[in-house]
Amino acid sequence: MREAAPPAAQLELRAPLLYRSLWVDALRRFSRNRIAMLGLGFVLLVAVLALLAPVIDRYDPSFQQYSAINQGPSWDHWFGTDALGRDQWSRVVHGARISLGIGLLTTVVALSIGLTVGLAAALGGRSVDNVVMRGTDVAYAFPELLMLILIISVVGSSFVMMVIAIGIVSWPTLARLVRGQSLSLQERDFVLAARATGAGRVHVATTHLLPNALGPVMVAAVFAIPLAIFAEAALAFIGLGIPPPAAGWGRLVADGYVGVRSSPHLVLFPTLAIALTMVSFTFIGDGLRDALDPRASRNQPAKERISRRRP
Repeated sequence: MREAAPPAAQLELRAPLLYRSLWVDALRRFSRNRIAMLGLGFVLLVAVLALLAPVIDRYDPSFQQYSAINQGPSWDHWFGTDALGRDQWSRVVHGARISLGIGLLTTVVALSIGLTVGLAAALGGRSVDNVVMRGTDVAYAFPELLMLILIISVVGSSFVMMVIAIGIVSWPTLARLVRGQSLSLQERDFVLAARATGAGRVHVATTHLLPNALGPVMVAAVFAIPLAIFAEAALAFIGLGIPPPAAGWGRLVADGYVGVRSSPHLVLFPTLAIALTMVSFTFIGDGLRDALDPRASRNQPAKERISRRRP
């Protein structure tokens, strides 16, 4: 005999449990990715060093010791000193606060704008979608670096303005991703069932669309962080970075580039910090993409799949 369909109450309880198990499986797959965990460990190390910069710096980053100008790495100055006798270790550690802070906060700004615009385009109907996406296409068509140079030249290069400028330039990619994910999810059965019960657009967006589109959006947001760090470094290298005495990694590279032949350590350590941080975020993004891929379960070993099926 055919089994009776489970009651609605059991379906409502089973859905969040299934959703939770998917995230637990994704976290398990991510933790097994050694490259992704290596990248996460390095990013956490940089974040801890940035938070503890006032405690672990051996000298004040703006202190000028004229008896130790352009010295190489030593026990007194781990990363050497610059042309003004400032300790490079202290400057790199304090620069992590600016570079990493701009990368994270810029992504938050871009993600907020992208989610709002993408959901508005997907849920607003054909006319709203056309207007919003044509505006997004116009914003996407402008070269990002040129737009950043124009915005920073007009509004200034403070920390807050840098975050807002890079966030404004970075949101179109996330908006198009959110729109595409939302449009594909609108045709799913659970969204159609929610609308049939009288759920409004805001409820559908916050309860059904956003949670299910969170995986690809998270991956895109992680990949956006190193791009923001590189954008800040590029602006600082051409003289549009945050003004002194604050110095991000890009400013350190720009200051040391003048004497790179005689003192290569001035460029080496901040460049390594930028490169390793960007690569680490890329490893994290790749790991998240593999962990959140629904098809990843197909590649699991047969023993693991069989053990999960057992009661």
